[in-house]
Amino acid sequence: MIQQSNMIRVLIADDHAIMRQGLAALLEQEPDLTVVAKASNGQEALTMFRQYQPDVTLMDVRMPQMDGVEAITALCTEFEAARIVVFTAYDGDEDIYRGLRAGAKSYLLKNTEPDELFLAIRTVVSGKKYIPSAVGAKLADRLSGPELSDRELEVIRLIVAGKSNSEISKVLHISESTVKFHINNILSKMGVSDRTQAAIAALKRGIVSL
Repeated sequence: MIQQSNMIRVLIADDHAIMRQGLAALLEQEPDLTVVAKASNGQEALTMFRQYQPDVTLMDVRMPQMDGVEAITALCTEFEAARIVVFTAYDGDEDIYRGLRAGAKSYLLKNTEPDELFLAIRTVVSGKKYIPSAVGAKLADRLSGPELSDRELEVIRLIVAGKSNSEISKVLHISESTVKFHINNILSKMGVSDRTQAAIAALKRGIVSL
């Protein structure tokens, strides 16, 4: 029997009720893990964290009201010792980069085997990072590739929203030729040949979310 003081106390933050319940049931099967709270969005996660002070938090990245990355940033600012494992379906290199840059100690996908999830939790609680090799490879690609400027990010978000060049020029108060200049830069940096491919790549990588 593991003593209460040696139990790893877990907070789950995920916007899907079935995922929260299933994950809690899975974790509770382990003798040293106990779920102390469940949150359905980033704002709730902050509230629950302040109340329960868990040893580790499992955090999805895309949630309503406040997404996971915002919540991780807020938690790590307020609690230096916060240990957060991103647990998500999104494997885009930008999602990974943003999650780890915000302060997460691990980044796992929801198709991870249970034993690896348990290992990641225990590794993070011990004060170390746990980055699976596939995630590390995507992060390396993101760090070595060209980065979109703030203006280019604004343009790609508007492209994903279905705006034409003339509409983008009005929204951003720039000329259409300047819009085309930014789009050409975006296509070059993202390694794609047209606007549609750029939009698909931006969504897949997590540069933009719907």
